[in-house]
Amino acid sequence: MKNKLSQFLVDAKECLLKTVDLLSKDFDYVSILATDTDSTNYMVSKSITRVGEGMDSERGFVARVYNNDYYGEVSFDKIQSPEELSKKIKKEITENYNFYKKNNFSMRKYSLIDEEEFVKDFSSDLEISLDDMSVQEKINYLTEIKDKMLKESDLVVSARAMYIETEVRKLFVSKKMCLNQAYTFTSVMAEADVQKDDDFRYDYKGVSRLGGLEVLKELDKIYKEVVHNAIELLGSELVKPGYYDLISAPDITGLLAHEAFGHGVEMDMFVKDRALAKDYVNKRVASDITTMHDGATAIGECSSYSFDDEGTLASDTVIIENGILRRGMADKLSAMSLGVKPTGNGKRESFRRKAYTRMTNTFFEGGKDSVDDMIRSIDYGFLLDGMNNGMEDPKNWGIQCTAMKAREIKDGKLTGKVFSPATLTGYVPDVLESISMVSGEIEMNGAGYCGKGYKEWVKTSTGGSYLKFKGRLS
Repeated sequence: MKNKLSQFLVDAKECLLKTVDLLSKDFDYVSILATDTDSTNYMVSKSITRVGEGMDSERGFVARVYNNDYYGEVSFDKIQSPEELSKKIKKEITENYNFYKKNNFSMRKYSLIDEEEFVKDFSSDLEISLDDMSVQEKINYLTEIKDKMLKESDLVVSARAMYIETEVRKLFVSKKMCLNQAYTFTSVMAEADVQKDDDFRYDYKGVSRLGGLEVLKELDKIYKEVVHNAIELLGSELVKPGYYDLISAPDITGLLAHEAFGHGVEMDMFVKDRALAKDYVNKRVASDITTMHDGATAIGECSSYSFDDEGTLASDTVIIENGILRRGMADKLSAMSLGVKPTGNGKRESFRRKAYTRMTNTFFEGGKDSVDDMIRSIDYGFLLDGMNNGMEDPKNWGIQCTAMKAREIKDGKLTGKVFSPATLTGYVPDVLESISMVSGEIEMNGAGYCGKGYKEWVKTSTGGSYLKFKGRLS
């Protein structure tokens, strides 16, 4: 079945189109993004059951106009008549522009956005509608998963099962464009806390999909794994710092893609001269078996959409091709500054926030090697598994990625010994150029969110296959 377009946005469309027409008498470019997103979080633990509004919920509008080489924006959350609305937007834009000029604020100059005429409604598919289960039925299902985790072992002291559903509806209008889209993404997560004597450990795993209630089936697949992995960490030691042969599980591969070469090729960082990657376009940055993508159409995942928050159609951007950095991802204004095409990566935390270049689905392509062959090729090293956290320094290409588990490999075999946690550090090209084996099947993980620095949170998805490389652990 198809996602339904927002009736609220359908009803608002004529008013917004008329407002664009009125504002176009005073401004050379006018666009309005309208958003109507409903998100609900469900969480059941040993002591709490909670249902609440998700962080993506919003309903509102943002207008962008071109005013004397400067793009100004005004957000609002109430529809007025086109005459009142255009008057309000013009007044606020003019006041802001005059304030900036009076106080000698530095304003980057831009040329006029050139759009082609395009009108289309987009709607993605749902396997199982969100309405096929009541709120209570969803709670009951999460409660069953939580109870199963608690019964899985006497060592489990607490457990949580979570489910998030988000229905996204967006409308973009300008003089030449009228785009409407509707899609749904859902997420589940299982967490378990275990304790033996004074040793307390935990593990979690999340799954996110573009789609509906079918994601709930994933909880039945992962809850035992989460409990087992948490118990496995009991008594684990810290890894001895050093340089090792490593294998990354797909979630760590995704973390590597996101942190090592994701933020660093968001091209608004190029404009601000805050990314070393700016000087390496069409140069080697990884081994020749390494290819990396980002894009809302690159793969069907939770960060897949038809057009971004600036009305740019989504795409598949090949960032690294056989080890060569081909290009970064760009929002519309950054692309204009750099003389490149926008890639459909202009995303806003909400209609109240600025559009930045942001990742969508970021991943390494699969290869031809088997995981067993990777393990057999290592005399001593580790298989990194369980994404914890990561960060990078785009200006200097430093990286830090922490895995929940480092599984010991000795003489070509997993020994069963687990170290935790394990942090991969180093210089990004050194890590990527050392990639020597890549497995076939790609796995994606979109259970989390990505911030721009410490704020501007948006939904992203990361992943890839298993990689073999060399790196420093601590």
